[in-house]
Amino acid sequence: MKKLQIIKYCICLCIYLQINSCKIPSLNTRNPDVKLNGSYLESLDTSNSASLSWHYYFTDPFLTKLIDTAVLNNQELNILLREIQISKNEIRARKGEYLPFGNLSIGSSIEKSGKYTFNGMSEEDIKDNKVESPRSIGEQSILANFSWELDIWRKLRNAKEAAVKRYLSTIEGRNFVITNLVAEIANSYYELLILHSQLNIIEKNIEIQKNVLEMIKIQKEAARLNQLAVNRFEAQLINTENLQFEIKQNITISENRINFLLGRNPQHIAISTPDLNEIVPVPFSEGVPSQLLSNRADIKEAALQVEASKLDLKVAKANFYPNVTLRSGIGLESFNPLYLINPKSIAFNLLGDMIAPLINRNGIKVTYFNANEKQLQTVINYERCILNAYIEVINELSASTNFKKSFETKLGQVEILNQSIDISTSLFKSARADYTEVLLTQREALEAKLELTEIKKKQLMTSVNLFKALGGGWR
Repeated sequence: MKKLQIIKYCICLCIYLQINSCKIPSLNTRNPDVKLNGSYLESLDTSNSASLSWHYYFTDPFLTKLIDTAVLNNQELNILLREIQISKNEIRARKGEYLPFGNLSIGSSIEKSGKYTFNGMSEEDIKDNKVESPRSIGEQSILANFSWELDIWRKLRNAKEAAVKRYLSTIEGRNFVITNLVAEIANSYYELLILHSQLNIIEKNIEIQKNVLEMIKIQKEAARLNQLAVNRFEAQLINTENLQFEIKQNITISENRINFLLGRNPQHIAISTPDLNEIVPVPFSEGVPSQLLSNRADIKEAALQVEASKLDLKVAKANFYPNVTLRSGIGLESFNPLYLINPKSIAFNLLGDMIAPLINRNGIKVTYFNANEKQLQTVINYERCILNAYIEVINELSASTNFKKSFETKLGQVEILNQSIDISTSLFKSARADYTEVLLTQREALEAKLELTEIKKKQLMTSVNLFKALGGGWR
């Protein structure tokens, strides 16, 4: 009767300890707080340029050819493809963990006990009784062992699903890299266009200044002007000619930047036209802010990381619960290899065990707490990505409006200065204007034209950056 009571107490104690070991510390968790306005700058248009493939957004055939090459050959993108394959392999590894494990072992051993050991004395006794027995005992075996952890708490399946989420997030990370790559190539290409346009403007201005200089020299020979006028116009011409060398160097740098993104050696980059009037910013439609959640690859990547971290937290939580594992083995065992084929040499085992943390659970608690902190990090990062995307779109929309107005204003100035060049030259020929007026007018016109090209470049880059900010470029 006492034995039954002792057994009952032991069973109750084990149950109590098991229940006590499953107690889980409380955590402070939170879900993402997403707040987006209904529209950008009170616009009600829901059409979105980000839903277009970049083939349709960028119409310049030279630019689209460059982007096509970059998507295939860019080294950073190809490195990221290897990361995606690693994540895919991780899924296979996680999937295999909740399937049964099996292994086959073939072994052979020999054992000889010392004379003054229990086994050794037993051999001598056997020999005295004329019972034949080997002085050394060997063992050969062919065994197949199996084990299977029962995934009662979905710990292994949650780990596999977390690996799937991370694999999907790496794909979205690749899409975000493609978005940035397309935008960087487009910006570099437009910068190259503007540099060629500036070079074209300077070359035309050099021709104008040379013609004026010849006229100044004729005026000097006619004693209507002195050498000072000739020197000032020559200095102005030299200064203008010097500008083209810096621009040519910048063209080389810009071309090689594009070549690097394309993963190829330095070579000439073909462009469509250097004529500033024919370079037109791409029209766009911004849609509504809620579309960022489906268009921006970095936001989708952050959302998948949030889901993966939640599954990691469930995996860490399952460590507080008992693990149940089934183990079995079957095979052949014999001290003599000749007996391995005998049916009596068959050996097998079957058992199950349940293991639960009992005392000193600090390691499990730390893992659980850290998993929760990482989950909070992913939530904050997700909110940050949304806020950053929204601000980027607002900034680019504002830039688009302001640069458009700035270009129109500066274009008016350039047209007036172009007229002023003709007027000052005519007045100078008729001796009704001083040569300094011609000089200053040409200088102001050149500066205004170069400033106009810089504004045009900002316009072009704004159209690219807005396409990027809206989440386009990866489709």
